[in-house]
Amino acid sequence: MSVLTINHLTRDYGGGKGIFDISFQVEQGEAFGFLGPNGAGKTTTIRHMMGFLKPMSGTCTIQGLDCWKNSSIIQSKLGYIPGEISFFDDMTGTEFLNFVANYRKLSHENRMKELIQRFDLNPKGKIKKMSKGMKQKIGIVSAFMHDPDILILDEPTSGLDPLMQNRFVQLIEEEKKRGKTILLSSHMFEEVERTCDRIAMIRDGRLVTVDSVDALRERHMHRYTVTLDTPELAQAFAEDFHGICDGKTVTVVSSRSLESVFMQYYGGDQE
Repeated sequence: MSVLTINHLTRDYGGGKGIFDISFQVEQGEAFGFLGPNGAGKTTTIRHMMGFLKPMSGTCTIQGLDCWKNSSIIQSKLGYIPGEISFFDDMTGTEFLNFVANYRKLSHENRMKELIQRFDLNPKGKIKKMSKGMKQKIGIVSAFMHDPDILILDEPTSGLDPLMQNRFVQLIEEEKKRGKTILLSSHMFEEVERTCDRIAMIRDGRLVTVDSVDALRERHMHRYTVTLDTPELAQAFAEDFHGICDGKTVTVVSSRSLESVFMQYYGGDQE
């Protein structure tokens, strides 16, 4: 069942800027990656999902509710990490998290403490004096603490060190197993490869592909066939390069990382 549905979504800012005829769905329990270079339209698309922008044409719905008309209902149901997080800087981290908990009318059994410990967060200091990484941790805690069924995450590990990035990936893997529906916009290719079932790639405001990670790799694999002088040489060659030997002929498949597929769409030769 589709939880998030975008159908021919368009917002034209002029001069080729905006998003144009965007369509994709995110299914129940799926982690969906959203990739593209800066300025490609990822955040604009996400802002429509959150009800911050009204579509010029097309539709955007979550659980069958129109994202613009029913934004307050939708926002109460999901967890959101924006690409640029804004805080009340005069608050401490603890005060901000308590403010979010009170705003959402959470009981004392929410996940705040667990998440603070998981990400080694000390929330007691003033937010305005915190590093980018510490602020990002507060954003993660506030997005997950009410245990939402739907998560919309725009560059969620920005500013985190590799250890915390790995802990975040582990959190996403756990949430997937619990049946959460996740849309993840990220520049961290390993993060997306480890967590996402399918991926949409956007370029200049238009989708260039929507497919599973495995299918994208398969589509861009390189296969080489080499013929050797003897079967013995062919067998040795196959063992060295993990190929398949058939008499004197060896077939070698070169798998592609998601990053290399991405660069082929955006910065390399098209095949």
